[in-house]
Amino acid sequence: MAGLRVPNAASGQGPGGRRRSWAELLAGRLKRQKYNPERAQKLKDSAVRLLRSHQDLTALLLEVEGPPCKKLSLSKLIDCDSSEACANHSSSFIGSALQDQASRLGVPVGVLSAGMVASSVGQVCTAAAETSHPVLLTVEQRKKLSSLLEFAQYLLAHSMFSRLSFCQELWKIQNSLLLEVVWHLHVQGIVSLEELLESHPDMRAVGAWLFRNLCCLCEQIEASCQHADVARAMLSDFVQMFVLRGFQRNSDLRRTVEPEKMPQVAVDVLQRMLIFALDALAAGVQEESSTHKTVRCWFGVFSGHMLGGVISTASPKRFFSHTLTQILTHSPLLKASDAVQMQREWSFARTHPLLTALYRRLFVILSPEELVGHLQEVLETQEVHWQRVLSFVSALVVCFPEAQQLLEDWVARLMAQAFESCQLDSMVTAFLVVRQAALEGPSAFQSYADWFKASFGSTRGYHGCSKKALVFLFTFLSDLVPFESPRYLQVHILHPPLVPSKYRSLLTDYISLAKTRLADLKVSIESMGLYEDLSSAGDITEPHSQALQDVEKAVMVFEHTGKIPVTVMEASIFRRPYYVSHFLPALLTPRVLPKVPDSRVAFIESLKRADKIPPSLYSTYCQACSAAEEKPEDAALGVRAEPSSAEEPLEQLTAALGELRASMTDPSQSDVISAQVAVISERLRAALGHNEDDSSTEISKIQLSINAPRLEPREYTAVDLLLTSFCQNLMAASSVAPPERQGPWATLFMRTMCGRVLPAVLTRLCQLLHHQGPSLSAPHVLGLAALAVHLGESRSALPEVDVGPPAPDAGLPVPALFDSLLTCRTRDSLLFCLKFCTAAISYSLCKFSSQSRDILRSCLSPGLIKKFQFLVFRLFSEARQPLSQEDAASLSWRPLYLPSADWQRAALSLWTHTTFRELLKEEDVHLTYQDWLHLELEIKPEADALSDTERQDFHQWAIYEHFLPKSSASGGCDGDLEAACTILVNALMDFHQSSRSYDHSENSDLVFGGRTGNEDIISRLQEMVADLELQQDPSVPLGHTPSQGHFLFGIFGRRLQALTSGWNVAASLQRQRELLMYKRILLRLPSSVLCGSSFQAEQPITARCKQFFHLVNSEMRNFCSHGGALTQDITAHFFRGLLNACLRSRDPSLMVDFILAKCQTKCPLILTSALLWWPSLEPVLLCQWRRRCQSPLPRELQKLQEGRQFASDFLSPDAASPAPNPAWLSAAALHFAIQQVREENVRKQLTKLDCEREELLVFLFFFSLMGLLSSHLTSNSATDPSKALDVCAAVLECLEKRKISWLALFQLTESDLRLGRLLLRVAPDQHTRLLPFTFYSLLSYFHDDAAIREEAFLHVAVDMYLRLVQLFVAGDTSTVSPPAGRSLELQGQGNPVELITKARLFLLQLIPRCPKKSFSHIAELLADRGDCDPEVSTALRSWQQAAPDADLYQEPHLF
Repeated sequence: MAGLRVPNAASGQGPGGRRRSWAELLAGRLKRQKYNPERAQKLKDSAVRLLRSHQDLTALLLEVEGPPCKKLSLSKLIDCDSSEACANHSSSFIGSALQDQASRLGVPVGVLSAGMVASSVGQVCTAAAETSHPVLLTVEQRKKLSSLLEFAQYLLAHSMFSRLSFCQELWKIQNSLLLEVVWHLHVQGIVSLEELLESHPDMRAVGAWLFRNLCCLCEQIEASCQHADVARAMLSDFVQMFVLRGFQRNSDLRRTVEPEKMPQVAVDVLQRMLIFALDALAAGVQEESSTHKTVRCWFGVFSGHMLGGVISTASPKRFFSHTLTQILTHSPLLKASDAVQMQREWSFARTHPLLTALYRRLFVILSPEELVGHLQEVLETQEVHWQRVLSFVSALVVCFPEAQQLLEDWVARLMAQAFESCQLDSMVTAFLVVRQAALEGPSAFQSYADWFKASFGSTRGYHGCSKKALVFLFTFLSDLVPFESPRYLQVHILHPPLVPSKYRSLLTDYISLAKTRLADLKVSIESMGLYEDLSSAGDITEPHSQALQDVEKAVMVFEHTGKIPVTVMEASIFRRPYYVSHFLPALLTPRVLPKVPDSRVAFIESLKRADKIPPSLYSTYCQACSAAEEKPEDAALGVRAEPSSAEEPLEQLTAALGELRASMTDPSQSDVISAQVAVISERLRAALGHNEDDSSTEISKIQLSINAPRLEPREYTAVDLLLTSFCQNLMAASSVAPPERQGPWATLFMRTMCGRVLPAVLTRLCQLLHHQGPSLSAPHVLGLAALAVHLGESRSALPEVDVGPPAPDAGLPVPALFDSLLTCRTRDSLLFCLKFCTAAISYSLCKFSSQSRDILRSCLSPGLIKKFQFLVFRLFSEARQPLSQEDAASLSWRPLYLPSADWQRAALSLWTHTTFRELLKEEDVHLTYQDWLHLELEIKPEADALSDTERQDFHQWAIYEHFLPKSSASGGCDGDLEAACTILVNALMDFHQSSRSYDHSENSDLVFGGRTGNEDIISRLQEMVADLELQQDPSVPLGHTPSQGHFLFGIFGRRLQALTSGWNVAASLQRQRELLMYKRILLRLPSSVLCGSSFQAEQPITARCKQFFHLVNSEMRNFCSHGGALTQDITAHFFRGLLNACLRSRDPSLMVDFILAKCQTKCPLILTSALLWWPSLEPVLLCQWRRRCQSPLPRELQKLQEGRQFASDFLSPDAASPAPNPAWLSAAALHFAIQQVREENVRKQLTKLDCEREELLVFLFFFSLMGLLSSHLTSNSATDPSKALDVCAAVLECLEKRKISWLALFQLTESDLRLGRLLLRVAPDQHTRLLPFTFYSLLSYFHDDAAIREEAFLHVAVDMYLRLVQLFVAGDTSTVSPPAGRSLELQGQGNPVELITKARLFLLQLIPRCPKKSFSHIAELLADRGDCDPEVSTALRSWQQAAPDADLYQEPHLF
């Protein structure tokens, strides 16, 4: 205390001028005065005040102890570098000295030591600081403080330290006190922060001091100072203390009786910091400024790691709720009208990132229900800051998918309250909330237009309860008009509320007001685009620019759906000015048309067919396009695009994706992922040029071409960026945590692909998986498999996918689409499919391990799981063995994403996994025998992963060891070999009816399976049928079942019955295709399938024979025959089987004769087929017969020989032998022989017909007519149509010459036992239906007197004409088309229309010449078909009444 001096009058100097010490002065006063306890106490108090106020305790010690005590200087004690302090001093020594001095002074040692330590703390803090507002100590200061605090702890431990006095002393040096010192005092237990704050007399002052220091602390943390770790620890401890004490449960800030200071200070400081941050954001803080850093750091305290010590208590939730209230209510400057005008600028993407980061951190603690409830409470009770309220709503719907429903329910309650009691506040709140949520797109909330239509567009709307409600609604909407954006006015006009007719004036008044406002804003409702974005914040697009965007969107929707968009159809009717003036000119912009019509061309043609394009406009467009083709250079210049126009959005999208990827491996960034995904969604929309709501695209079903998927370059690039990013993010996230602990990032990311970009994503996935699958790397396989799982997770929200013809009409859900994209045909595709299935199933099992099986089954299609089972069985023989309990394996996702992934081990590990085995017990996911067959039929043997031997072994195991013994409930056959054969045949047929078995090239032909890969399965069928033949009852002859035939015919019958009947081209082709497959299967099985293994006298016609005859008569006759004969292969197969079966009977010749005789009535087509193919059939049958019998061929076979020989002799120059019986067989043989003769020889040879029997000529004429039709209907017919016509004419001439009636051939019926039943079972139905063409094609060859000579001629001629008119004039064009779709062209007769014209003229000329009795049955013909040709009908009726007598015009009919 050498620096302290008293005035000389009282200096206490002695006579010699020597200065007296403080002790001497006190001693002198004690000697002069008597002891008084009261005065002694007052003296002590004065001394203490003096010490606290002015004294240097270090100097005091020096004075007390005298010169030797210089060694006790406290400044040297806390100097860590002083060896003197370490060697000679100790805390105990100084403490003892303090006690001695305190006793001498009569001062409490705690007060004395507290003042001394506080003074030393002040010295430490006043050292040179690094910044103008320091809060942290330097390294040197920190070392000194550490020594000082050790001494203070010693004093505390020995009760030599007064905390209260110390706190009071510290506040005296408040201006120099550093925050870090306060923190160290708190952490090391010298004095707690609560004690320190409670000791300050001015609560507001201490709050302001803490606020300033916390701001400096935050700034230094963000500046990455040298001691940032210490600074973060300080900030965390302070915040935890403030939160814990400021928001403890028993804290009541409203009480007035001596409230605790600490809770008030804590709340005050936290509130100051939040208000400072909010004001800074409102003022537009500059990025990376000191204020920006401070705010960013302070918002970081709301994260979990900052509140780690108190997070388990209830205080953080109360703190977050209080913070949210402050955010929503601080500085409520904006009015609701301001919010209506400006809310479009407050979307999530446009809100300051620091504020959205704060929202997301609040969302971690508070649930969506709590957040919505708190928002509702604040809006009902306080004035709010609308910008922060609405930006909070945007953040809520972006970050919480479930918030959409919560907000919809809340808005519904607000609307109900508003209309119930005309509460304007509730109405305003509801509209603002809905509009704000709709700004975030349909993935977050329904569009405003949809909400407005749902709320007011029906009789169930809120406004429909009364006139009062209607008036309230339109008053509210009218009040909004001055503040409304044009977009919302357009919605209200285009989708007006539904109003009863008597209140229509309310609506018209509002619409007039809205249109006036739009006119003031220079916005025309007529020029509004079809797909304008009602959620965009930009200005109204110019009509021309908007029309170009509308055209692009409409073409895209048409490409994906195959139909004209509903929006375009509505615009063509209700918004015709815009449609005609803007949309059509933009659509019909002249260009060089592509050689292969693209989607735009198809769209234009569809509109033209629908009469939605004026003919003049379309004609002008076509001419302009033709002109453009002549000047390709100019056209090319006209369509050149600026390359930079799309680069910038793609670069922004790439940058956003990169930021998301950087967050994948940083756990501290998990709360920003949802915000980053929202940014990606907006950048993606900009990159693709999508400006409208996704919901306006009307994509209820996505059209996808699996064989030729195409993408626009911009879509291709953007989707590739998305898919690559997803794969990279998955790998990065998997390196940190397994799927079940990766959070919702994948689901959020997937949702960005579920809007307008979904068709492009699925198209690109089709390209990658279906066409490039084997070339994909392991990360791509894993990423795309995980994406498939998450798309399956949202299957209910995704549209179905139509993969186009010839696939089924029903759309596929997205999970089933992946099953269609994965093929199992070659070695490479098998291995790729195994990898994808393994990755997808493993990911789903890991991701949803704690959830139910229903979740797993919804994420993956059953087909994908079945393919995995198929591949494991096929590729890994060890998997074919039964599993034991010990084989159960654990599933780990980690090995899959490593570069050295062992897919075989991963697949087998998944195969034995317990959860997967449990999943396979579900009925719809285990691999059935039928599933296995369909998958196995797709394999190409030449590119198979298995060798021929391995494949055969696998088939044997699968059929006989695995599926045959399994129960039918488990997908097996219950040990029934016939059931196994039935399933196999059905699988073969299904496979070959599907598009998978055929190539899609132009030159592909309808061959068995489209490839040879099915021969292995056919071999298995042959083996199984042979086994079944051996399993017959020994008491029943082999191959013969008395009561029923072969099971194959039952299969064929059931399948044919299920097919569509009719003569249209599609049904005919499908039926023909099915029958060709039946025939090919029958040809590969033993011939005994057709007719049995033997015939018995008691039942010579077996059930199998009857079944085969029925198949021939009902089906093969129409689709597998040509000109009255079956093909050679099935004919020879039947006759080989017939001889085999008959040769096992007691009398083979008798049995053959009996069967073939029955064929004449039961199945005559068999015999005509044998006649046609007899030259090649005879040697085989003769050899087969003579091997077992020495007798000649049976008599019925000899008749076939004789018929063929007669035909040969007839066409030879030599004299012809008489025609053998039956005459129809001889006629058939002669017909087939004539077809093989050159045309120039036909006429000459046919002159011999004059000598033949009448019956033969009639049958020959019929077969010739069939040959004429075949020559036109069959593209590869061996007979030229002109030759066939000549043959018919020659036979007709002979018939006319000999006056043989032939008209009965055109009136055949089943009841006609002589001709009808026989010939109708030989000729195809298509041929008999087209007999009218043959009748009138021979018109020029009719004898002039035929009509007069035969009464029936007019009846037949009229009947043929009416049937001809029915085929053509009635519009049934499919019935006149042959099954192959080829047009019927009658050579020499012109087109069918000319033929009808000639026939009509012939009839009109014939009718007046016919006798009256020729009209006897004409009325019956005209009763049903008279309206086909009214003129002919009138002529017939009139001449029927006034017909001339026949005797005047014709000779007597003598025969």
